[in-house]
Amino acid sequence: MSDWVEVRRGGYHDSVTLMRVSRQLAERPGVAGAMVAMATELNREMFARMGFGVPDGAGPDDLVVAIRVDGGGLDEAREAVDGLLRDASRPPAGGGPLGAPEPPRTTRSAAARADATVALLSVPGPHVFPEAMDALDAGLNVMIFSDNVPLGQEIALKEAAARRGLIVMGPDCGTAVVGGAGLGFANAVRPGPVGIVAASGTGAQQLMCLLDAAGAGVSHVLGVGGRDLSPEVSGRSALSALAALDADPGTELIVLVSKPPAPQVLDLIREAARRLDTPVVFALPMPGEDDLTRAAEKVLTALGRTVPEWPRWTATRRPAPVPGRALRGLFAGGTLRDEAEMIVRDALGWDVFVRDGEARGHRLTDFGDDAYTRGRAHPMIDPTLRLAALREEAADPGCGVLLLDVVLGHGAEPDPAAALAPAIAGAVRDRPDLAVVVSLCGTPADPQDRDRQAAALCAAGADVFCSNAQATRHALRMAEGASA
Repeated sequence: MSDWVEVRRGGYHDSVTLMRVSRQLAERPGVAGAMVAMATELNREMFARMGFGVPDGAGPDDLVVAIRVDGGGLDEAREAVDGLLRDASRPPAGGGPLGAPEPPRTTRSAAARADATVALLSVPGPHVFPEAMDALDAGLNVMIFSDNVPLGQEIALKEAAARRGLIVMGPDCGTAVVGGAGLGFANAVRPGPVGIVAASGTGAQQLMCLLDAAGAGVSHVLGVGGRDLSPEVSGRSALSALAALDADPGTELIVLVSKPPAPQVLDLIREAARRLDTPVVFALPMPGEDDLTRAAEKVLTALGRTVPEWPRWTATRRPAPVPGRALRGLFAGGTLRDEAEMIVRDALGWDVFVRDGEARGHRLTDFGDDAYTRGRAHPMIDPTLRLAALREEAADPGCGVLLLDVVLGHGAEPDPAAALAPAIAGAVRDRPDLAVVVSLCGTPADPQDRDRQAAALCAAGADVFCSNAQATRHALRMAEGASA
């Protein structure tokens, strides 16, 4: 093996561009590992985990190129870096004609030129406030994809929206569907009578995909941001979204999905839901509440529809169960991780389960948490961190079962199985006793094609479930020594 590490001072590129370049380098013949990233603290840790030494003095404004080859090909890979960076950063061909109108410079001026009702903002969180206020002043509802927005600014924006009769979806709102148009990480689902209010992006995606699999569909999905049901924000956007869906003639039933909310805010939301004309089902991954699959089944029953057998794909390999080995969950979706924790706690009767910590050797990690995404793309776009963790966990003899979620849809990685399936195949080849379970959230109409992804992951040696709750229970049975 030969390693090469270069620091380019001030060589900034955005994280999505660098993720693409890293992947293209890693796919070159003879390249055993590659990472091209800014030298942020988190990325420096990732370089270290991959075995690359980053020179002292490299900072977040500096670009680091690290390549490992097995045999020859290092010179060719080094020469390819500049071309890959140039191609990935090149603007699309075919610019506007001479004399075209000058592009708008502010959100308000852009709104004045368009017949729009929603502004989607995705700029660094500390800088989103003036853009969001500009959009609200222009009479637009706002979806804030950005995370790391100061809490006080979120509250101020939602209060300003309420005064104007508008809704702020977010901050950290990754998923919405408005009038059939998917925004952010949205799946391709059929239209239908169910409206979703979501303080959880992946929770909303799981629900809409299950409803689609059952032949139902959604009217709108209004994300409100992960902090909306906190004591400080107090459900400001959730209350507005519930009222909006209640007034929508195409919505026959509403589902509210959230990570575990503050108890006093949940009481407030439940009281507001009781006053609506439209029935409301709650999907909350917390003790005493329905998991997301059970909530979807309640919705179908309330609508008078049949609850189906949820799709699953079973691998032909059957690893011999080894009781007492740990379950390790590597999640891209925070609510899917929370749901898995709720199921594990309920099954094993734990009084305490430390978030992203260990209990009896079991560990469930959310790689979409802000601690992992600061300075880099979400794991639904860039799988680098999670793939490295998969290799580490598979090499641990104390790990008996790997549980992973794969979330499809617009905006997500175009072919997640292309990288994940070989990693799973390699892990089970080296560890015949290792069980791998995948929770696959998607639809056949998604750009990635759910069924094609499932077939590839299953062929690699994983049992695949469309229900995250069913996947978790299956993985737990395997960890406890059951044969299926």
